[in-house]
Amino acid sequence: MRAVLLCLLGLWPALSFATLSADMIVVKKSSYSLTLMKDGKEVKRYWIALGPAPMGHKQKEGDQRTPEGRYILDYKKTNSGYYKAIHINYPNLDDIKAANEKGVNPGGMIMIHGQRNDIGNRRLQPSNWTNGCIAMLNHDLDEVWNAIEPGTPIVIKP
Repeated sequence: MRAVLLCLLGLWPALSFATLSADMIVVKKSSYSLTLMKDGKEVKRYWIALGPAPMGHKQKEGDQRTPEGRYILDYKKTNSGYYKAIHINYPNLDDIKAANEKGVNPGGMIMIHGQRNDIGNRRLQPSNWTNGCIAMLNHDLDEVWNAIEPGTPIVIKP
């Protein structure tokens, strides 16, 4: 009976076949969250895992921190050691300048990625296990993957 009512109201297609769409991603490291945004409004929020030293801006390669600031999701990668990955264009020019002033390598290859391929599809994940990337459960990453296109901005907040 409920399906009939939804069909009559014209809601069934919207509820059953809706796809997420986002024009920005906002990550809040302090709350371990990744939020899809569209036209300035929250579309959906996900729980994430970070590296063992999650607080503070990434300073150099190997510090196990996730960068903070505004970046671009510049490409999607299906052939990696993780389920799927979306590359963040870290380091930007400011990151390179700061690292050069300190005489260190800023690092790179920061991604939003799923679970390691060798552990399969989990329903839970440990906290703070990446080397500075943003990790998600595979089914959550699928939604993000489908909601964004390369060129989507990402803002990573403390």
